[in-house]
Amino acid sequence: MRAANQNPTSSDSSFDPSTATIVAVTFNRSGLLSRLLTSIGEMDPKPGHVVVIDNASSDDTTEVVESFRERIGTELVYRRLETNTGGSGGFSAGMQTAYELGSEWMWLMDDDVEVIPDGLAKMGRWSRRFRSIQGRRYDFDGSEFYWQYRIAARMGIPIPFAPAEFDESGFKEMNSGCFEGMFIHRDVVGRIGLPDPRFFIYWDDQVYGWLASRITTSVIVNEFVLRRTREIKQWDMGIRHMNASSDAYRYYIMRNRALIKQYYRSLGVYHPALFAAGTTLTFVKELIRLLVVERTVRGTRHLFRGLRDGRAIAQDRSWQPMPPLELSARPVA
Repeated sequence: MRAANQNPTSSDSSFDPSTATIVAVTFNRSGLLSRLLTSIGEMDPKPGHVVVIDNASSDDTTEVVESFRERIGTELVYRRLETNTGGSGGFSAGMQTAYELGSEWMWLMDDDVEVIPDGLAKMGRWSRRFRSIQGRRYDFDGSEFYWQYRIAARMGIPIPFAPAEFDESGFKEMNSGCFEGMFIHRDVVGRIGLPDPRFFIYWDDQVYGWLASRITTSVIVNEFVLRRTREIKQWDMGIRHMNASSDAYRYYIMRNRALIKQYYRSLGVYHPALFAAGTTLTFVKELIRLLVVERTVRGTRHLFRGLRDGRAIAQDRSWQPMPPLELSARPVA
């Protein structure tokens, strides 16, 4: 692992919240979005911009966003897409918008969270040492949410029992990412490009965080900065939880394994046997989710459909990863 920058050099400057942009992606959940925007209005300090990407919602999202324009306390940028591009396409569009605004930092989040009032200040404290940072969040019931911050890279799957405790340093190195709270510097984005909209949903943030960790020290910090505002059906496994899913998620979970495979091939890290084992374990996990959390087997066909459609992606010899935004980007600390 790369050594963290324990002692910032003289070229490091104090964090300026106005250089940060919150990027929020929403789709037909104006009530939840309203809670998020309300929490942003209560932040101290506030970011320089808030970018809301609307994935072609059919509810009153546009009206809700406009109602906050004069009272949110910072510049609000609203972009409504013509079609629903999924979370992947939404965050890709949102980060592109933030990048074009000149933002130094981009803080990503879904519409089903709210920001802790001093959340940006907490993240900013780490900005002198790291360029890819993940904060922590509270779950809907107020409990501490455990996020799987490390992956078994060659298998392309999360490690479910990576240690949850933090030592006195207050951070842990990670090789993954989560768009529910990712705080990333424009230099990293310039090097690795935008999130890949071809994922639509699922695995997109893991791959993006993994790409970031290949060029900079990526960390999860012991700072609670978000709170989930939507309850999700779960299976309590003691120290971990398994959430309910949907047929769409089941499809993309399996289909998008092919996109991960293509990224691994492009970087020369693809190991067929280990990656196949990761795909098998993913399939088994989704079967358990169906049987134990959702108590049905009817969603199984969507897993097989995803595997089938993924084969065409994996066999596409013209496939290319997302390009960097800056071909001569500055080195990333």
